[in-house]
Amino acid sequence: MRKTFFAALVILIIAVFFRFYNLGSLPPGLYPDEAMNGSNALEAIKNNDFKVFYPENNGREGLFINIQAMAVRIFGNEAWALRSVSAAFGALTVLGIFFLARELMKKKEEEDEVLIMGLGKAERIAFFAALFAAVALWPVLFSRIGFRANMAPFSLAWSLYFLVRSLPLIKEKLLKAMPLLIGGGLLFGLGMHSYIAYRATPIVIAVIFFAKLVPAIKERYSLKLISAFVAFTAASVLVFAPLAFYFIENPADFMGRTTQVSVFSSGSPLATLALNTAKTLGMFNIVGDFNWRHNYSGDPILSPVVGMMFIAGIALSIAMIMKSFRKGREDDPLPAVILLTTFTVALLPVITSSEGIPHALRAILAVPPVFIFAGMGAEWLFSGIGKWIGKDRRSTIILRSSLITFIVFIVIEGYVLYFIRWGGNENVPGAFAQNFVETAERINSLPISQKKYILVRGNGVDVRGWPMPTQTVMFLTDTFLPESRPEKNIVYIKDVSEIPPEEKGYALFVID
Repeated sequence: MRKTFFAALVILIIAVFFRFYNLGSLPPGLYPDEAMNGSNALEAIKNNDFKVFYPENNGREGLFINIQAMAVRIFGNEAWALRSVSAAFGALTVLGIFFLARELMKKKEEEDEVLIMGLGKAERIAFFAALFAAVALWPVLFSRIGFRANMAPFSLAWSLYFLVRSLPLIKEKLLKAMPLLIGGGLLFGLGMHSYIAYRATPIVIAVIFFAKLVPAIKERYSLKLISAFVAFTAASVLVFAPLAFYFIENPADFMGRTTQVSVFSSGSPLATLALNTAKTLGMFNIVGDFNWRHNYSGDPILSPVVGMMFIAGIALSIAMIMKSFRKGREDDPLPAVILLTTFTVALLPVITSSEGIPHALRAILAVPPVFIFAGMGAEWLFSGIGKWIGKDRRSTIILRSSLITFIVFIVIEGYVLYFIRWGGNENVPGAFAQNFVETAERINSLPISQKKYILVRGNGVDVRGWPMPTQTVMFLTDTFLPESRPEKNIVYIKDVSEIPPEEKGYALFVID
């Protein structure tokens, strides 16, 4: 147990480093969608009005923004303050992946062979899965952007961990399982406040319930199982309730932008659906998201090594299910069923949309199953090598040296991919509106006594009379609220004719 927690601590340290190191300057700029969160956070702080849902910018669940408001209150209206919340959720997601993978892969009789720090098979899978998630470009990139979607894989990984851990206890020790079920339910409900794609995840919970229901009926503890899932669901509903009541009063906000980008609004939905499925599955190993904010444009979102492990893990999961159907086998297919179901459900919001496919952000819910698959593949590979070369002292030294080399390679590869290759690319500053940040910095550098006119010419979603691109400057200058502008001597205009002819000595800035 001590070695397990030591391994988890090592992974957490790596994850924290990859998410917080140089957060003040990378990614550069501040994308208007991030800034919109910041503007709402500043308004919530000043008015002491923290909302469950913020309707601007196509609508956003409020919990993440309210947590960002706490960071802004402490650290000020800085881009890195908004992103620090994402970084914290990202690091905790990696830890959740470690414990979820370990729980899923537990068996009654663990193998004795030791490969990494004295860890058994389940711990080895968990270690590899969390290591890949800690350093891979895909999760690292989003963990450093101030989007509410970062809460989704966190809630999913930890709620499934508590639920899966409770399952063996339900038959004989239901009361002992209740804290786990309630804790898991609360975390699951929390995810409903994160990202619209999360609303598909009850399918995963339903699949787990029905997968356990058949054996529960045979072993005559179905009522206990039903009670367990009622407790889990009740806790989830309790947390979701404030947002649910809001949607009841404002039904148009429930679907938000989903209807705008739905594949079913296209001329040939079935053909589009098939094409989207191929593109989405291909983004892991063939061609990835082309948006520089989401990926190194066009690259697969998994590195070649992790991508191969991922494919191997899927194959192992399918094999696990097939073996369970063989006569006389007692293998439990539930872990594989949970992983494959979660992976499928997580990709549904991507496949059923008609914009920007492949789309790494909409697929963020797939982070836990994808890296657990990769962890399974890595463990299978190194276990196979270990059995092949034997267990004598020399072979053990070679195997462990290879493992250490592999781990170091994965960490260095992750560092190079994000901090050097992606972070140093000339397309990245433009993807994060670095020019707007520079404009805000020039405005803030001027004395308050000098009049500052900001000419807004850009297009975008309207936010209280101003297009979305304005939000970057508004947040960084703290002028989102009209009453904040006079004290900063800042005036937003849409035409230069709005500047009084007699005005002298003013500074003019343009947002295109």
